[in-house]
This record gives sequence, C-alpha cells and structure tokens, in this order.
Amino acid sequence: MKRTIRILGPVVASLLLMASMCIAQSGQRYILRANPSNQADICSAYGLVVVDQGGTSQVVITTGPSSEESDQLVAEVRADPRVQGFELEQGAAVVEAATNNVQTVSAGALSSALNNLAAVSFYGNPAWNAYVSQPALAQVDMPPYAKQPLGSGTVVAVIDTGVDPTHPALRGVLLPGYDFTRDQPGGSELSDVDQSTVAVLGQSTVAVLNQSTVAVLGGYAVVQLNQSTVAVLGQSTVAVLNGNPLPAEFGHGTMVAGLVHLIAPGAQIMPLKAFSANGTARLGDVVRAIYYAVNNGANVINMSFSQDQISSEMLQAINYADRHGVICVASVGNNASMMAVYPASMGNVTGVGSVSASGTLSTFSNYGPDLLTLVAPGEGLITTYPGAQWAAVWGTSFSSALVSGNMAVGVARLNKNNNNPADFADTDDAMASIASVNAYNAVTGWGVLDVQNMSKFNHNGLHFHTH
Repeated sequence: MKRTIRILGPVVASLLLMASMCIAQSGQRYILRANPSNQADICSAYGLVVVDQGGTSQVVITTGPSSEESDQLVAEVRADPRVQGFELEQGAAVVEAATNNVQTVSAGALSSALNNLAAVSFYGNPAWNAYVSQPALAQVDMPPYAKQPLGSGTVVAVIDTGVDPTHPALRGVLLPGYDFTRDQPGGSELSDVDQSTVAVLGQSTVAVLNQSTVAVLGGYAVVQLNQSTVAVLGQSTVAVLNGNPLPAEFGHGTMVAGLVHLIAPGAQIMPLKAFSANGTARLGDVVRAIYYAVNNGANVINMSFSQDQISSEMLQAINYADRHGVICVASVGNNASMMAVYPASMGNVTGVGSVSASGTLSTFSNYGPDLLTLVAPGEGLITTYPGAQWAAVWGTSFSSALVSGNMAVGVARLNKNNNNPADFADTDDAMASIASVNAYNAVTGWGVLDVQNMSKFNHNGLHFHTH
C-alpha cells in the first residue's frame, strides 16, 4: 500500500482490497471450496458457473445467478454439507482511490536525489547512485556490499501489478512469473500499456546507464500527475504523456521489486501480476497467486495490499504458505488508523508499517497491536520504475518491500548455516526473543528493521532490532 512521488517516470500506489456489493449482479463471482468430485453437482444445484480455478484443486471461482441476493446465496451454499467454503469474491482497489488520508508530497523532496546523478554498477547491473546510496540504507543498518550478494539462493514472490522485465537493474534477477489478470505466463506490467507508451517512457532518460556512463538528465519538468504523485520527466516525454496519460497505478510492482532487490540483490524475484495498472484486482487472482508462489519455489511472499474484511480463502492460502515454510509479509496500510486489515493482521503474516527518516511512525501509516509487527523506512525511498527509469516513493507498500528483502537475507543465511529451511516460526521466535530488551509497542511494533542484525543471523531465528 502506498503514497508515492515519481521521479524519472510516474509512480504508483499501494493496494487495498475492498468489499463488493451485497446484491448479486450479472457475472458476480464467488469462491467455492469443495472436493473436486462434488464441485460439478454443487454448481448445478445452485446455478453456479465455473469461470476459473482457484490455485488448488479444491477451489474454483464461479459466477452465480443474478436473480438471487449474494448474502442469501452464500448462506444456502454454505449450508450444503458437501461445501467446505463459499464466499463472495471481493473486489480490489488502489489505496489512494479509497482513502482520504493521501496528501500531495512536494517535489522539493526530490532535490537531494536530483543532485546525485551518477550511474554505478550494482552487482553487475546499471543503477542510479541515488538508489544504491540512499539514506534509508543507513537507517536499516545495511552492511557493506559484499562479493556474494545478500539473499543468494532465495526467491521473493511479489504479488502486485507486475514488474518491468526490461529494467536494467532488475532483469538479471527476474523469474518469468505469471499474469493472473490474463491467465498467461509472464508477470510484466508493460502489458497494460501499448507499445507507443512504452517507447515514450524510455525517452525521459537521456543516457542509458552502465558502469561508465553518467545519466545526463538535461531538461526535465516536474509534473503533478494525481493527488499523491509528482513526476520528473524529460520535456519531450511530458509533452506526449499530457495527451496520453499512463494508467494511474502503473509501475507499483516494479517499484516494490526494486526495493526488495536493494536489500537482497542475490535473491530472484518472481513477479505475480494479480493487479491491473488501473489499481483493480479480484481476490481470486490474489489467492491463486499465493498458491502459485508456494508451488513454484518462493521463500518469501510480499503483499503490498490489504483488505478490510477477512477472507476465508485468503486465510487458507496463507496457511498453506505457512505450512510449506514460506514467509508472508504485508503492508499495514496508509490510513493513519488502528483498524485491522488483512492479510497484515493475520497471525502468521509479518505486518509492516512505515517510519520517517527520524524513526518516528509516518503520519500516514496504520498501526496497532493487532496489525503491526515491525516498521521500516517508507518515505522518500528511491527505487526502480518501468522504462529504465527511477522513482521516489512514500508508503507502507515500500516499507513492506524492504522487510521482504530482509526476510530473504535471513532465509539464505539460515539455509547456509543449518541446511534447514526457515519459516514464519523462526521469525516469530526471533522477534519474541528481543522483547526482554526492547518491549513491543503498538506504534512501532518490535522496532525498526535492522539488516546488519539479519546478516549475522544464526539458528535462533530471523532477527529484528529496535534502534
């Protein structure tokens, strides 16, 4: 979830799953859990039509009859002894579209990054110096870069809007992934824009970054794109995009992936596209993505989204991940609220809030004992953006990404030292073990992410540490 500013390309938002309407509409979707041998008979009995699989053989996604209210249909189907679960499929929306807490961030916040234009090599891939030397790295106690990149041998699944597979800083670590919005292999968010728009995006970076070049940005313009986004774009790009704007939430997944990569450059990233560039998604696609991540080798799942109503099927999917030793990390949301949101509030999920550069809770971050596990920087982070571009971002989506990267660091360390896979119990035990030194509180949880502590990780668990 997130509030953002864009630099050298538009930036996007964080994701909030929202409840659907109670009255059944034509094509209203439901998630049915039942023994596969009973599914056809159940669907026939209640007028359900299967439209997709649900990530496991026991789950299918169906439409229901428009002549019946959703609540009534759900009650009837659930009463059938053959049915293990049946729920209305919730819709999805980007958090900025659903909250009144979003505020425009001044373009002046970009000044320090714009004064740092050098290009560097980041483990063999070109990157902007402002990305690899940003202040947040010192705040999370990032250790010096080593020959063997942190997180090597692990996989982090990013359930989001997709990731740009052509970004120079990311393409060496990206797995093919899957696009659940189109039911096809590949998790590219470039599929949500046409080729002419992709070409326009590339125009705003004058120099192609490599080990020996410096990006000469030349003339650029600061453009207000929406209530929470400022873009710094080349003048020619601005002229074109003014007549052909990008989808409002385009780029979110690439930005999240960039921050995972920053903390765990040795980890592979699995892009799972469950959200479209307009910020919408279906819960069924999110659930399918969780199962896909577990079944295809993910060690960590980053979920930079939330919903305000608990879903039985999402809980089942996350429990499945937990049983298979996959660590789930979720953003807590940007509503400055203590309300429970899911999946961050689930007991086997690490819920991550945002702090400022001074270590205080961000004014937009949610918090509370039933929601927050720990916090990480979430203001003014520099990260990747589609079109070989870069962005500065604000929000708990990006705090979550830093923690997901750090989880991969811990998993790699545990696997190396103990030849025994890590799981959520390891992280939970480790966070509980610091309570005697730094007691948990409802505002910052177990404290601020500490990567250096994770890099010293041993069999006692994945460690977090308050400053």
